[in-house]
Order: sequence, then C-alpha cells, then structure tokens
Amino acid sequence: MSTNAAHEAFKSQLVELAPALLPRALRLTRDAVEAQDLIQETLLRALRFEASYAPGTHLKAWLHQVMFSVFVTRCRRLKRERRALDSLRTDPCAWTCQSASLPMAPLTRSLLGALDELPKQFAEAVRLVDLEDRSYKEAAELAKVPVGTVMSRLFRGRRLLASAISREEKSEPATLAA
Repeated sequence: MSTNAAHEAFKSQLVELAPALLPRALRLTRDAVEAQDLIQETLLRALRFEASYAPGTHLKAWLHQVMFSVFVTRCRRLKRERRALDSLRTDPCAWTCQSASLPMAPLTRSLLGALDELPKQFAEAVRLVDLEDRSYKEAAELAKVPVGTVMSRLFRGRRLLASAISREEKSEPATLAA
C-alpha cells in the first residue's frame, strides 16, 4: 500500500472511531462541549503523530491513549493559567516583574566550618551552584571544567557536607532549654 493510500485509510479509520471516543471524553471532562473539544484535539494530534502509530495494532486503544495524553496536557495548562491569573489578581503588574529569589538565610558557623573542611574542588562546586545560585554551565566556566565534572563534584560535595553535618550533630551533647 502506498503512503498516500495508507494515510487515507488511517484518516477514514479515525473518522469511524471518533464517535467511540465520546463516552470516555465525557467521563474525563464532565462537560459535553469540552468533550467535543477534547475529541477534536485528539484527532488532530493523532493526525500529526500518525507516524508513531504502528499499523496493524489496535487503533482504538492508541486513540484512547492519545486522548488521555491530550486531557492531561490541558489540565496542566489550565493549572498554570490559574496560577498566573491568581498572581495577577494580587499584583496587576506581576507579569512585568522578574521573579525575585527569596533571600537566603546566613549560614551557621557549623555549616561554614563543614564547608571549609571539604576538599577545594567540592567546596567550590557547592558554593557556586548552591550558595551563589549559578547554573551548572556558569559554574563550569568559572571552574574551567566540563559541566559533567561540576555535576559530579556537586553531588559528592553535598554528600560530604551532609555527612560532616550529621557527624557534628551526633557529637554535640543534647542541651535542655530552660
């Protein structure tokens, strides 16, 4: 079968199966108009990703999977939009402001001491990425090493830091508050 004939056969099967999608679309959306929109978007996505369908497999099951994927994507998009609208309700100019990072609390003496005791390359990775909030790429450029090396050093540095802190906590005597 030629690719054009296969495409036409695929489209005709989609048209035949479209009504069978309605019951599940109604269960997912709980609204007739939304269900119709969901089916239409499902069929569009099925046409767009026709190449990912394996001919000879169960097309109806594949369509139901596509529909569920479309539904989940829509839910996530609506959630993001609701969050954006909520932030605009509190501050109408929020969309023009850069998202400010929260100020970091100063490090405790014990944490600073544990950080200073780390081998230099691990401490540098932790400082650049975790304390200075730099990207892996920026940290790699500053340390003059590959990005993978920064990620490895950061992982090992964090583990060493956590280990040092837990050892310190175990060695401190418990104090009673008055």
